[in-house]
Amino acid sequence: MERRSFLKKTAFSAAALAATPAALLAAEEAKSADLPAVSWRLTSSFPKSLDTIYGASDILANSLAAITGGKFTVKIFAAGEIVPGLQVLDAVQNGTVEAGHSASYYYFGKNAALAFDCAVPFGLTARQQTAWFMHGNGKQLLRELFAEYNVVNFMGGNTGTQMGGWFNKEINSVKDLEGLKFRVSGFAGMVLSKLGVVPQQLPGGDIYPALEKGTIDAAEWVGPYDDEKLGFAKIVKNYYTPGWWEGGPQLSFYVNKDQWEKLPEPYKAAWEASCQLAHNDMLAKYDANNPQALANLVNSGVKLRSFSDEVMEACFKATLEVFEEQSKSNPSFKKIFDDWKVFRNNEAQWFNVAEQSFAKFAFNKKL
Repeated sequence: MERRSFLKKTAFSAAALAATPAALLAAEEAKSADLPAVSWRLTSSFPKSLDTIYGASDILANSLAAITGGKFTVKIFAAGEIVPGLQVLDAVQNGTVEAGHSASYYYFGKNAALAFDCAVPFGLTARQQTAWFMHGNGKQLLRELFAEYNVVNFMGGNTGTQMGGWFNKEINSVKDLEGLKFRVSGFAGMVLSKLGVVPQQLPGGDIYPALEKGTIDAAEWVGPYDDEKLGFAKIVKNYYTPGWWEGGPQLSFYVNKDQWEKLPEPYKAAWEASCQLAHNDMLAKYDANNPQALANLVNSGVKLRSFSDEVMEACFKATLEVFEEQSKSNPSFKKIFDDWKVFRNNEAQWFNVAEQSFAKFAFNKKL
C-alpha cells in the first residue's frame, strides 16, 4: 500500500513539473475530490513500433491515471486499429473517439492553416513553436481554427528539426527533383510540387513497403532514431539534411470539444499537465537518441548529404509563393500567418544573436 502511494505521488510530481500553479491545485483536487470515473479512447496516427512518437500517448495516459488516482483513464489505439492514421482529426471531430494524437499538417487538405499547429517550411524550431503556442498568440489563434472542427488542440510533443529524407539518387540541382515521387507531409508537398516533385502523403507504417516496391522514389519521416527503426537504409543510402519544411514540427493531442466541456475542472487540469509532460518528454527522447542512431546509419554505409544552396534557395522562393497564394485565397491562413510571421522573424533575430553564434562556434569543436 505504501509503495503504491509512493508511485502515485512520484508520477503526480513528474506531471506537476509541467503544470501551472492553477493547474497544480486543480489536479491535486482530482486525487481527493468525489469525481466520476471517466474512460476515453484515443486513436493515434502512429504505429506502436515508434516508441517516441506513439509513446507520447502512453505517457499522457499513465500520467493522467496517476494524477487522478485511476479515475480518468485513456485507452490508446495505434494507427489502423480504429481508423487509419490520416483520419484521426475526423474521428475526434465526429465523436468516433474522444481524443486523438496526430500531426496537424496531415490535414492541410481541409485547410492549409492547420499546418501552423505543426510546422510550415522555413518556420519555427521546437522551442520557438512552443513559445509561440504558449506565450505568443498561437494557442488562441489555433483554438479558434480547431473550434470549426469541434476539436480542442493541445501540444503533444515535438521531434526537433527533422532530416531531409531518403533518396534513391543524389539531389544536386533543382532539375533532379523533377518527376520525383516523394513521400512528404502536408505543406511541403505544395511547395515541392512547384519544383516538379510529385508529393505522396503516406502514414509512417506504409513508407517502407512503398520504397521497397518502387511506388515512391524518396521519403522523409522524422530523423535517425525513427528512420533506423523503420529500416529505410536497407533500401536507399542517400540521407539528406536538413528537413527545411520541419524546423520544429509539433505533434498535437486532439479532444472532441463536446467531451472536453463535460469534464470536471480538475480533470481538465490533469489532462493539460499530462499533455505538457508528454510534450516535453518526446523532444528530450529524440535529442538523446538521434546521435547514436545517426552514427549507426553512417557506419552501415548510409551517405549523409546536404541539399545544395541551389536547391535550398529554390525551395525558399517557392515557399514564399505558397505563403502569398494561401494568404490571398484563405482568410484563416492569412490571419494566422500574419501573426506567425512577425513572431518568426523576431525569433530569428534573437536566435542569431545568441543561440546560433554559440552553436556555430562551439559545436564545431570537440571536448
